[in-house]
Amino acid sequence: MNIETIWISTIRMSIPLTLAATGSIFCERAGIISLVLEGMMLSGAFAAVCGSYYTGSALAGVLCGILAGTLIGLLHGILSLRYKVNQVISGVGLNLLVTAVTTLSMQLLWGNRGNSPQVQGIPHFTGVLSGQSVMTFITLALTAGAWFVMMKTRYGLRLRLTGESPEAAQTLGLPVQKLKYSGVLVCGAFCGLAGAYLSLDHLNLFVREMTAGRGYIAYVVAIFGRYHPVGALLGALFFGFFDAFQISLQGKGLPPQLFVVLPYVVTILIITFAVKNIRQPDGLGKL
Repeated sequence: MNIETIWISTIRMSIPLTLAATGSIFCERAGIISLVLEGMMLSGAFAAVCGSYYTGSALAGVLCGILAGTLIGLLHGILSLRYKVNQVISGVGLNLLVTAVTTLSMQLLWGNRGNSPQVQGIPHFTGVLSGQSVMTFITLALTAGAWFVMMKTRYGLRLRLTGESPEAAQTLGLPVQKLKYSGVLVCGAFCGLAGAYLSLDHLNLFVREMTAGRGYIAYVVAIFGRYHPVGALLGALFFGFFDAFQISLQGKGLPPQLFVVLPYVVTILIITFAVKNIRQPDGLGKL
């Protein structure tokens, strides 16, 4: 095994998890359960390809991906806050809806339910940083920005208070509903960007159900990182390593299915032995 190759692959695999987990932190800190990450990422991946396909611009594609993820976040917020739908049911339901809509849309647009045509992808650096995606550094900058906003600003303090005790926040005169909506919209934007990275950086096309459960893994990463942006980054690198490791093990004479499930087995182990000891925001799921 080439350690350098595994490390580069780890970074690539961790980028969408970092972005989605960071978005999940904003949502959960606002008191909204973020099981809708999968749908946000998948819609972002599909919209990014559509944007790039029709404009020929990867930047336009990324913006479309962010917009699509934000739209799913808005729907989740409306269902959860306005119509009082169970937040778990809302999240899972939207995940299933996005899967169906993207599959049908591929058939209508390109006559293919499996994948889209190739489009203009996100550029990579040349020279000293040859092969590194622009998104690597954007992700690091966004993680640092998320930490600053969450931990060092008045907005972040109010958001955290809303997630811990919406009743106390209401008593202090804070706009609880607006803060909750802002958390889920930020989550959608981050997840839409994560989805755009998957489709425009990895393959330069959209593949049916290409998120492959990464939204659920990102949900666990956010908890594993103790609802902290830096913790989410470290947790994403941890999961990204196992994803990269299983890829490096393929072709070694053993059934590939044994290695493909490795990241999901790690996820189950983390849920079983680590996540149960981490305290979630006290107001999570409360309106």
